Amino acid sequence: MFSASTLPAVWSTAEQPVTSTASIASPTLWTVTIVGVIALFVIDFLITRKPHDPSMREAVGWSAFYIAIPLAFGGYLWSQYGSQQGVEYYTGYIVEKALSVDNLFVFIILLSAFAVPRELRQRVLLIGVGGALVLRAIFIAVGAQMISSFSWTFLLFGAILLATAVKVGRDALSHADHSVDVSTMRSVRLLRRFFPVTDDYEGANLTVKRDGKRWLTPLAIVAVAILGTDIVFAIDSVPAVYGITGDPYLVFATNAFALLGLRALYFVLENALSKLVHLGHGLAIILAFIGVKLVLHWAHGVWPSVPEVPTLPSLGVIIGVLVVVTFTSLAATRRAEREGGGEPDVAEVEAASVSSSRTTPRSKD
Repeated sequence: MFSASTLPAVWSTAEQPVTSTASIASPTLWTVTIVGVIALFVIDFLITRKPHDPSMREAVGWSAFYIAIPLAFGGYLWSQYGSQQGVEYYTGYIVEKALSVDNLFVFIILLSAFAVPRELRQRVLLIGVGGALVLRAIFIAVGAQMISSFSWTFLLFGAILLATAVKVGRDALSHADHSVDVSTMRSVRLLRRFFPVTDDYEGANLTVKRDGKRWLTPLAIVAVAILGTDIVFAIDSVPAVYGITGDPYLVFATNAFALLGLRALYFVLENALSKLVHLGHGLAIILAFIGVKLVLHWAHGVWPSVPEVPTLPSLGVIIGVLVVVTFTSLAATRRAEREGGGEPDVAEVEAASVSSSRTTPRSKD
């Protein structure tokens, strides 16, 4: 039997905190932030109470509102707690915003697959955002506890991001098709096994009562499918921000603010998303970069001579990658339109959603 003294040094520190998860946030700041997030979510809920297809002006207005709030909040954190926390917050927010745009690809696929009426899409998106907020909060709390207790947590998070980056990059290069056969999705089949489902949507109702029995509507089915994708999104989104900052408060704030504007952003970017044909390549690079950063951070705790990647250069790399893939995507789209005399090649458009392969439900049982 091995004694603790015979274990390699890399594992003997497992019971010692390798990185402090001390937060800049006081209980008051935590409370104010959580109440603020809930208030913003309630506002979104009230907006979607009456089903309607929002105009572009409405969608742009709300998107600008939900971008202005986190930007202003970051300025507050910078002024109150210093440039280090400010840079960590803005870097984490940009990473989460980029990944949240990836969420929109999946939502577009699912909403199209379920033929959700346009006037009901806001409510479905809001359900997805609400589920994501709850799941992210749980994952953030678990992640903070793991980081405080086990030295190998950063190595695990880094491995998750590197594996995801490889998958996203491979799919980007192969132009993988991510269409969904909803009739074979496990969640759909399970619900239909236990509950009758109406043929048509019943407004914003998730259930209706017919002949004394409770029926699910298709809206309930798509809501469950959206919530299922939220689980997988949280698995790599939370480690990605922990690769930027060890402060659970900053991780929560960046996740929450990035998610809150998705409802309106969907309608702004619905058509433009198909033009971002290289976004999958960019996300693969960003996830791989943060994965390497996490592994180096773990290695530095074991072997101090191993260098770490500072946060400010990380911000530069992430912004640079997003700018480059945006320009190359637009150039590829224009070139395809000139050569084809119309829209970009279908394979390239599908490639724009390759990163959604990390969340799109598989059709196989």
